[in-house]
Amino acid sequence: MYEKITPPTTGAKIIFKNGEPVVPDNPIIPFIRGDGTGIDIWPATEKVLDAAVAKAYKGTRKISWFKVYAGDEACDLYGIYQYLPQDTITVIKEYGIAIKGPLTTPVGGGIRSLNVALRQIFDLYACVRPCRYYAGTPSPHKNPEKLDVIVYRENTEDIYLGIEWKQGSEIGDRLIKILNEELIPATPEHGKKQIPLDAGIGIKPISKSGSQRLLRRAIKHALTLPRNKQQVTLVHKGNIMKYTEGAFRDWGYELATTEFRNETVTERESWILGNKEKNANISLEENARMIDPGFDSLTPEKKAQIVKEVETVLNDIWATHGNGKWKEKIMVNDRIADSIFQQIQTRPDEYSILATMNLNGDYLSDAAAAIVGGLGMGPGANIGDSCAVFEATHGTAPKHAGLDKINPGSVILSGVMMLEFMGWREAADLVKKGLGDAIANAQVTYDLARMIEPPVEPLKCSEFADVIIKYFS
Repeated sequence: MYEKITPPTTGAKIIFKNGEPVVPDNPIIPFIRGDGTGIDIWPATEKVLDAAVAKAYKGTRKISWFKVYAGDEACDLYGIYQYLPQDTITVIKEYGIAIKGPLTTPVGGGIRSLNVALRQIFDLYACVRPCRYYAGTPSPHKNPEKLDVIVYRENTEDIYLGIEWKQGSEIGDRLIKILNEELIPATPEHGKKQIPLDAGIGIKPISKSGSQRLLRRAIKHALTLPRNKQQVTLVHKGNIMKYTEGAFRDWGYELATTEFRNETVTERESWILGNKEKNANISLEENARMIDPGFDSLTPEKKAQIVKEVETVLNDIWATHGNGKWKEKIMVNDRIADSIFQQIQTRPDEYSILATMNLNGDYLSDAAAAIVGGLGMGPGANIGDSCAVFEATHGTAPKHAGLDKINPGSVILSGVMMLEFMGWREAADLVKKGLGDAIANAQVTYDLARMIEPPVEPLKCSEFADVIIKYFS
């Protein structure tokens, strides 16, 4: 069945139904050890996850691990440039959920990026990156504990489609000529804009279907959170890119107010409803004036549009959302991308789930991770409707490989995400407790130990795993 690997003799496959996993008590889960320090951090991770499952379920549940290969380790087994063998692709497709350590970007041939390839092959459209603080973790911020967000980053469009033409290429030059001479002049809103003749060209596609499937998963996730965390913020630069990033925002609001109408309220709707709750006799025009501070300077047409918006909201959802009922709904709002970078630092406790397109999410997830301790403590997942891959978010750090010193926290916390995704929350909570207690007691690996004041003696990677397990009880 496979060329060079053999599945475990015990365990069952995870299947997906309506985009969600159906998990047996003895799932077989493929793992990719990872390159570089994967040799150290994967054994520590496996040990912690197995111990948590054993303690939480007293033997009634157990993971059967299935080793598969990618990266340099795959080339050693399958041959040169075999960075992602067909065996691995077949196994992940068949078994549904996998977890991996860091992988090297191939040099000299083969696949451009293994991480990107996995996301594209399995249509893993949602990159999910939680960023929360564990007490005692060194941080450059004064109050890192206030940040507890989950970034939902669209994983298949925007820059990840990789549609570009090099400056000076025949197709690039031809495209610039067509745009400058035919398409731009035919679109009055572009005015007299012209693309420089010596430019490279890239296309930024953002689709309604791609945006809404990401946002659907983000809203469903918000439904599982505590009441005070049920919020989804659409992050975009729609004030400049109206038909891509602005459309992402608009499609998000459309989804929230149609498919999730009973579960959500938009920020603007909450203002309208709140105004009427404070003053039952408020006029439509006065309500419009309160939700739009520049109302009086608008044209009559724009004023009428906002008044109509107020009337429509009150007619459509007052019965279901009015009289304070909207406060029990998921709040959907939006923020400009550059503003949110500032606000996760100055007002971090105001945000919960940040839903973004690809490039904005790439920046934002790393920036948020830096606030709570860096990528060494940053878990990640790439999720689709029939597959999910959980992964370390940092690099391979080959100079530290085999030294038993690297922090395994990123892969361990990615394992926590995997357990939660499987519905095994009791085991996930044990790992979070153990990890949190280890850090709070300054029992950490060198990357954290060197930043703690006063300095502490660092633990080995394997020792850190043992301490985490000790704190389960």
